[in-house]
Amino acid sequence: MTKALGAPDIDPQALLKLMHELAPDWLQGCRLRECWFEPTFHKHVGKLCVGVQIHVEDTSYQHRQFKPWCLQALAFKALRLLKADYPLWRDFPYEYELDKLAIDVINGSPLLREWVDDPMAVVADLDDLARVDERTWLEQRQP
Repeated sequence: MTKALGAPDIDPQALLKLMHELAPDWLQGCRLRECWFEPTFHKHVGKLCVGVQIHVEDTSYQHRQFKPWCLQALAFKALRLLKADYPLWRDFPYEYELDKLAIDVINGSPLLREWVDDPMAVVADLDDLARVDERTWLEQRQP
């Protein structure tokens, strides 16, 4: 399986470089590479996009090391640091929620978005915020 994240107006080399500088541990368990693609739906339909392709189908995939949520959070954070005014968050109703941003609905709270948007927040801050939920999830899946 490969997934990609990108847009027509980002610099994937700068994005990957900053991601590696900020949190190399969050990039383990997969292989990342620059890619080009043309979406067939959503906001960039029909536009050539450049971005990052995430590979998890080769020897680079390590189940216990791969943290897709952290990887996506890091991509958001790096993009925000590279382009402070980049429109990351969609601001229209999502899943019947009229007063919350889509990213807050998807993540269950505004914590991720607030971390990304805070220029002083560091990787350890998000680790701290997520730790309680991760522990709860590990306990719930134990049986």
